[in-house]
Amino acid sequence: MGHLTSKAYYNLQKRLDENPQSAPESKILFEILKMLFSEKEAKDAALLPLNIFTVKDASKLWKKNKIETKKELNQMADKGLLLDLYNGKEHYYFLAPPMVGFFELALMRTDGKFNEQVLSELLASYLDKDDEYLKKGISVYPLFYRVFVQEDTIKPKTLILDYEKAKKIISNSSCITLGRCYCRHKKEHEGKKCDFPQNTCMSFNKAAESLHKHGIAKKISKKKALENLNKCIKLGLVQIGDNVQENVNWICNCCSCCCEAIGFYKRYRAGIDLTSNFVAKNSMKNCTLCEVCIEKCPVDAIKINNSKNKYIKINKNICIGCAVCVNSCPNNNLNMIRKEKISPVPKDNFELMILEAIDKNRLQNYLFDGERSITHDILKKFVGFLLKLPPTKYALANQQLKSKFLNMLAKTDFYKNFREAYNKKDKPADYTHNELKVLEE
Repeated sequence: MGHLTSKAYYNLQKRLDENPQSAPESKILFEILKMLFSEKEAKDAALLPLNIFTVKDASKLWKKNKIETKKELNQMADKGLLLDLYNGKEHYYFLAPPMVGFFELALMRTDGKFNEQVLSELLASYLDKDDEYLKKGISVYPLFYRVFVQEDTIKPKTLILDYEKAKKIISNSSCITLGRCYCRHKKEHEGKKCDFPQNTCMSFNKAAESLHKHGIAKKISKKKALENLNKCIKLGLVQIGDNVQENVNWICNCCSCCCEAIGFYKRYRAGIDLTSNFVAKNSMKNCTLCEVCIEKCPVDAIKINNSKNKYIKINKNICIGCAVCVNSCPNNNLNMIRKEKISPVPKDNFELMILEAIDKNRLQNYLFDGERSITHDILKKFVGFLLKLPPTKYALANQQLKSKFLNMLAKTDFYKNFREAYNKKDKPADYTHNELKVLEE
């Protein structure tokens, strides 16, 4: 298909497709890229690293001076094509992926920079109808987003960790912004507008600083953020956000009628791990079969068992652990319990990136990407770990192996830009996931 479009957009698509999330070649995708990137921007973006980079890094790749390079990078960040992360001394940039990236940021804007109607129609065709993208891009593990359980439904004796609490994410954030819901905005342009408010999506920390600086979302106080969260919970919306423990970038408040994440899950449940580590349970004591929970469940996980003695039945294999049903039950008949099988949450976006690359067999795209390529020595040690494992554990999915590998990467220059962009002054993150031992006890 490369001959149908300019080389710049073709090369950009190929670059984006090197991400674990993928960006399969498509006529519609090329039309989207042409709307968002000028041909010059596409040509230059195709040369950028997949990992976090500096002006100096881009300047070398583009063979331009730093002043010209920074100006172009900031223009692309203004359009939401790059994230601009500032640690107080230096700017770091990140080429946003399509999903939870520049697709959303383009429609979060309120300044009319893009033709919203045409862009919405193109995105709807690419995301809602193109199974090739969905199969390649959304089936990655670990998934780049997760459900946050509505924590006030958790009983006092049930363990819930800080990174599982949306309110804790808000209270610990250095910066918070509120922006327009991409999904509901897109549906509005498709003629499928729902009654839920659009100005509900929150970003945090360095990502929030970037969105505020470039006019994509408005900065708000922690008090306003909590008010927004509580309002959305009362409306029966689902909290879906960044699948990391530290430096959470975003939490959206999602409706089942518009949300792409929920829509993808309902279409491809088997390949999408969209869940918190909790599941709803029916106590059977106070149920009046009012069916409110059935109506409110965003993923159709609740039905009435049509046996002689009718009762509400929750399909634990479908339930995403959001607690919308618990909050909607007028008789306090439902509660949330921990799942028997815990899904580990990556420590940060660095671990998420590496694990997704391992899952999609694209780790080499990061390890050999530009001047910060991993040395042969580090790869030799990694292969050594593999060879020492018995056949039954000879797999990248092994948690112990992944932890050793990630802790090794955290000591190299490959990790340096990530660490400095997020201003992590303490020692590198420990990726051994000791919290899993606590959760599994």
